Amino acid sequence: MLRRTSERGAHDFALTTPSRQRAQHVCVGGIGVEIPQPSISNEELVETFNLWVDRENAARAVRGEPPLARSDADFIVNASGIRRRHVYEREGILDPERMAPNIPARADEELSVMAEFGLKAARKALAHAGADAGDVDLVICAASHHQRPYPALAVEIQQALGAGGAAFDMGLGCSSAVAALHVAANLVRAGAHRKVLVVTPELITGHLNFRDRQTHFIFGDASVAMLVEALDEGESRPGRFEIVDTRGWTQFSNNIRTNFGFLSRLSQDDPSFLEMEGNMIKQVGNKVFKEVTVAGHQFIVDFLAEHGHTPNTMRRFWLHQANARMNAMILKLAFGKDVGQDRAPTVLERLGNTAAAGAVIALHENHEDMHEGDFGLLCAFGAGYSIGGALLRMM
Repeated sequence: MLRRTSERGAHDFALTTPSRQRAQHVCVGGIGVEIPQPSISNEELVETFNLWVDRENAARAVRGEPPLARSDADFIVNASGIRRRHVYEREGILDPERMAPNIPARADEELSVMAEFGLKAARKALAHAGADAGDVDLVICAASHHQRPYPALAVEIQQALGAGGAAFDMGLGCSSAVAALHVAANLVRAGAHRKVLVVTPELITGHLNFRDRQTHFIFGDASVAMLVEALDEGESRPGRFEIVDTRGWTQFSNNIRTNFGFLSRLSQDDPSFLEMEGNMIKQVGNKVFKEVTVAGHQFIVDFLAEHGHTPNTMRRFWLHQANARMNAMILKLAFGKDVGQDRAPTVLERLGNTAAAGAVIALHENHEDMHEGDFGLLCAFGAGYSIGGALLRMM
């Protein structure tokens, strides 16, 4: 194995040969969460949106086009449960002339924005685990959106941390973090790696169309990280979670989609110009709600049954933080009754939908009251459609 030994940008390497053996038990040894300070309330977001709509409708009236609908803060709460969201950069989002965060470009020699965001959570996860960056032999950067195709953000994070081994990026919409946990846990269990750092920097407001009434209120920014470690025979890590099993599921759907990519510009008359309208996040909200609710419920029941469990044997559910009504409906189908915050806590009221980071934040904030032997299910749903699940046991 080659381990980088130099400062950022240099190319000196040293050969290391870590000992490897198949691990029967794997745990989440540390979790890190970074939530940016700036926040935006529904009222602020709606005021800006409606200012833009009023101006746009005046122009549409002249052209003889139908008017656009205004937004409403109470509607947002009723539809999603979201009251506010934290954002990486507030400036520009509330400007009706811009309606996008103002994040200046950085030179290639500088640490990229997403890598920097991911590093903050990564360092917290390592500190929580009591681990050194040099012990990490794989970094996976798993997010719903990536700043660029290459060099992989994971490799940039690996270098900035001083980690060894290898690194790669992966994405599966809002299921990305749990999908990466699935990959990491099985690589460690197979003996290919000993410590895998999963980093999920979700800077999703940079890809959000704040002029789209269906999606402008949904998302917020957050970064999370998890250190997945092998457990030696007989080893226990009190207060940490053993990963009993993980599972993934996908089924193609266009109901949540983004067309932003390098081919997008080639459909333009001027390939040097990219029209962003139609290339950012869009979704058919009512279809997503109905179809993901059914699929999510079935996934949970089937996955738990494989291990002799039912929803009632779970102390806690940490579900994807997209929509409070959707989570409530999934669990009502599973339990046959309404389930409260203690069994299935939500954080989206104050954070919005933080994409793949949301379920991990719910786990981070709601586990310290659990006891040894308690089981919980981490489960996320995303575009694709995709679903990822991890059955966890408190050690």
